[in-house]
Amino acid sequence: MKTKLFLFTPPFTQLNTPYPATAYIKGFLNTKNIESVQADLGIEVILKMFSKEGLTALFLEAEQYRQPSENSQRIIALKNYYISTIDAVILFLQGKNPTLALSICQEDFLPEASRFQQLEELDWAFGTMGTQDKAKHLATLYLEDLSDLIIECVDAHFGFSRYAERLGRSASTFDELYQLLQTSPSYIDSILIEILQKKMNDVNPNLVLISVPFPGNLYAAFRSAQLIKQQFPNVKIAMGGGFPNTELRDLSDARVFEFFDYITLDDGELPVEELINNIENSNYGRFKRTLLLEKDKVVYKNDSLKNDYKQAEVGTPDYSDLMLDQYISVIEIINPMHRMWSDGRWNKLTMAHGCYWGKCTFCDISLDYIKIYEPIAASILCDRIEELILATGQNGFHFVDEAAPPALMRALALEILKRKIVITWWTNIRFEKSFTRDLCVLLKASGCIAVSGGLEVASDRLLQLIDKGVSVEQVAKVTRNFTEAGIMVHAYLMYGYPTQTVQETIDSLEMVRQLFETGVLQSGFWHQFALTTHSPVGMFPEKFGVIRNTKLGSFANNDVDFRDKTGIDHDQFSFGLKKSLFNYMHGICFDFPLQDWFEFKIPKTKVPHDFIENAIQEPDSLEVKSNAKIVWIGGNPTVEYLTKSKKGKSWEVLSLTFHDKKESFSVQMNKEEGEWFAEILEDLSVQNSKLKSFQQLKNDYEQKGLENFELFWHSKPLKTLKSYGLLVL
Repeated sequence: MKTKLFLFTPPFTQLNTPYPATAYIKGFLNTKNIESVQADLGIEVILKMFSKEGLTALFLEAEQYRQPSENSQRIIALKNYYISTIDAVILFLQGKNPTLALSICQEDFLPEASRFQQLEELDWAFGTMGTQDKAKHLATLYLEDLSDLIIECVDAHFGFSRYAERLGRSASTFDELYQLLQTSPSYIDSILIEILQKKMNDVNPNLVLISVPFPGNLYAAFRSAQLIKQQFPNVKIAMGGGFPNTELRDLSDARVFEFFDYITLDDGELPVEELINNIENSNYGRFKRTLLLEKDKVVYKNDSLKNDYKQAEVGTPDYSDLMLDQYISVIEIINPMHRMWSDGRWNKLTMAHGCYWGKCTFCDISLDYIKIYEPIAASILCDRIEELILATGQNGFHFVDEAAPPALMRALALEILKRKIVITWWTNIRFEKSFTRDLCVLLKASGCIAVSGGLEVASDRLLQLIDKGVSVEQVAKVTRNFTEAGIMVHAYLMYGYPTQTVQETIDSLEMVRQLFETGVLQSGFWHQFALTTHSPVGMFPEKFGVIRNTKLGSFANNDVDFRDKTGIDHDQFSFGLKKSLFNYMHGICFDFPLQDWFEFKIPKTKVPHDFIENAIQEPDSLEVKSNAKIVWIGGNPTVEYLTKSKKGKSWEVLSLTFHDKKESFSVQMNKEEGEWFAEILEDLSVQNSKLKSFQQLKNDYEQKGLENFELFWHSKPLKTLKSYGLLVL
């Protein structure tokens, strides 16, 4: 029996771009000539709900609710305005109706409820926004008003990027979720079920793969599987993705398999291939990292004789079947990086599997998705980039690495420039000292617009305990290099790490304040430390001053209850940390005493007021390693011989004129050095497949009979060229 697969992500993830897991698996299946169809049911449910027909039905449902709040009463009273504007607004957010921005910005076009009350506070921010962006933000508030109505009057589990998330978070038992699944489907469930029924009839698969990346997809995954089991009983169903990979490794509740036949863990390619082999041959009997039910007991099978596929073998992600032109871009004004996550369509790729550092003590470094590090060659990455641009018509890329390796980022940037590919891209990094000024300039030239990285706790003691491999001073220098190159920097910030003192929390906030005030950090987000089973802190709690709950649940087991031996209530800092950050991100309130952000007494910071300023003022070393590559990313110059004279003496110089994107500039060198440099510049061009090292450049200079290379390297003309794209990598 030939297998046909249906892959889907249940509601809800992002509104603006598909979550990539099904596209990765479909790309792999293509290499095996296995037929598959994929869908993002989240965006399909959203588009059905937020349409003229959908809102008409939604308001009928909302009107059944007894004693709605004043805000909901207002929205219901304005229902005709919502119903008449919704289709036009969705088209606008899909990028298909740009002229509507002018009407939206008049502020008498959209009905307004409580979300619009924040507008007065944000008026100053609109000064930096164009009409399109302002209209997107107003349209986002309009949708959020409708979301508030849905949550209060229709379905309390609703969220635009998550559904029934609470049920998936820290669900150590399956009881609550199982009980809810025995009740009648909710209003939103019924929309999902209607769409899924049609898909199942159209595709007619015999294996369904449901990707569950987050807790906010879990309930809808079970609802979907329930429908398939009831109406398509011969179809096998498997769950995979980030949630089972981290949460369901110790699953023992057999009731889960009333809904699913298999749960696969970690990389999905080989486990899925082995599922197909079992479906096509009932005597096959081998599985890869798969949980299933055997004699009414949950068992883990990992007896496949095959090795996992290398990253070079898994194919290019395939986004076909997905409604790429129907995703909607919204704007969150608060956080520049969050805005990138929610605005625009991004093709998602991975530079390297796993994490090249793999030591951070709060991270799941014992699991394969972090532990097994395998980079992909830059040439293969560029092949995939070109394939995806051709297939999707989009040239925005989000590399979804745990932490992209600097050496691979360098190789990728060089390959992008060499092939003259025009893309916009961003990724997650570690704040490595490898990110020199010149590397950041190269990354910017290749299309990199933003990076995000973990500063975590801005305290050198805690960074050592975390085993982050960076210091606050180093982070400041690296963020300076990115910022000066024109690349936005977002920092993940953490509080409540085991043994963290109140003083360290306040000092960490002061470091963050200074990073924003000096302009080297543009975006950030505070997360409270969460203890996970598979992290070093979770596995060896006594080393970190933690007392953890060691009892295993029968369902999800990743986030673990714990007590820090310091006894500090870290929750109390949450509001003050987040409120101060909100203001710092908008360039205000740097002069406020830190005490003003908290309603309880805090100690004074011990961080010198100019700590970050001093760190970023420190110049980079002028020393160049002999094996460093020298690259020219500018164009070819026009060469002109000029005669100079002084005190009766005349001599010939060479003038090299370059035309940068922004301006033209010239440098002059003595004739011999100028002729040599004009000739060698072609060898240094980024278009060259073999790059010269600093030592090779020096040797070439001396072989031409020229003297004092060091003096030439530090000369004024070379300094000028270095500022325009002569890079040391």
